[in-house]
Amino acid sequence: MKLATRMPVDDGLFMPAEWEPHARCWMQWPSRGEVWSEQLPQAYVAYAQVARAISRFEPVSMVCRPADEAQVRLACGRDVEIVPIEIDDSWVRDSGPIFVVDGRGHVAGIHWRFNAWGNAYWPHDNDRKVGGSILERLDMRCYEGPMILEGGSICVDGYGTLLTTEECLFNDNRNPELTRQQIEERLALHLGVRRIIWLDQGLEDDETGGHVDMIACFAGPGRVLLHMPEDRSDVNFARMQENRKRLEAARDARGQKLEIIDVPQPRRNLRRADGRRLSTSYVNFYIANGGIVMPSFDDPNDKVAAEIIGAAFPGREVVQVPSLDIAAGGGVIHCITQQQPAGKALK
Repeated sequence: MKLATRMPVDDGLFMPAEWEPHARCWMQWPSRGEVWSEQLPQAYVAYAQVARAISRFEPVSMVCRPADEAQVRLACGRDVEIVPIEIDDSWVRDSGPIFVVDGRGHVAGIHWRFNAWGNAYWPHDNDRKVGGSILERLDMRCYEGPMILEGGSICVDGYGTLLTTEECLFNDNRNPELTRQQIEERLALHLGVRRIIWLDQGLEDDETGGHVDMIACFAGPGRVLLHMPEDRSDVNFARMQENRKRLEAARDARGQKLEIIDVPQPRRNLRRADGRRLSTSYVNFYIANGGIVMPSFDDPNDKVAAEIIGAAFPGREVVQVPSLDIAAGGGVIHCITQQQPAGKALK
């Protein structure tokens, strides 16, 4: 792995918006049996469906354990590239690299530290290294991220604005030694952002501890999609109303107010066997070249959410993939994907 000695901003690099053109999408195959239990076969099917849906719009590379290569190749089909690398589980948004660009057609990657969402799962030695392994395979310049950071905990607009939550980034199980200012400095120097909008909390019982990609995302410069329950008695309603207040009071890096578009929460309040709430969100979608691949939950709000998100991304085809079996593992479609921007790899 070629570790850069400077910081990305020193080389004019920044994290682009997810709607910019992609070279490919990265995924990781479900691997941790204790996460999925008897639902692991259903997880295989769901991940393969997502991979095939995205491959209609752009190339997909699926990382899997070498021992699983034949199985994954059969499940995903010939249009998905299989990349055998030892991994612990399947959440490439968080364990994989975050890519940055220079605006002149070049791409590099940042390999952040990873501790499996505050040491929630062991072991995670392989997932801690997989970001660097992907960048090494791409023969791409690698910057070392100087803190624990999961890709699902941030969202950028490509113009210098970043969304995140205090619940996640200030959690003592991530970077307890860092102050707010130190966290902001690391984000600014590595992702090229000039303004950070701090939301409060994520969803109730979210295993990630408040990832922003379950509740809010940019859908263009100055436009934010916000997860919003219809039931005022829902715990998530008060949380999202607080987040809405913060968004209404915020300005982006260009000094502009934000347009906020509510996306309904699925109506069905599903629970795990242990009583914890299952985290389901339509905002957790993947923006592909020419398309939106988003979850459905066998829920009355599936169609409503698809229409709202489709209107926010005119000209892109909206494809819904059944995602309850993915949610059983702790995330949805955005959590299991990572976009690689189009461009030539910086060496």
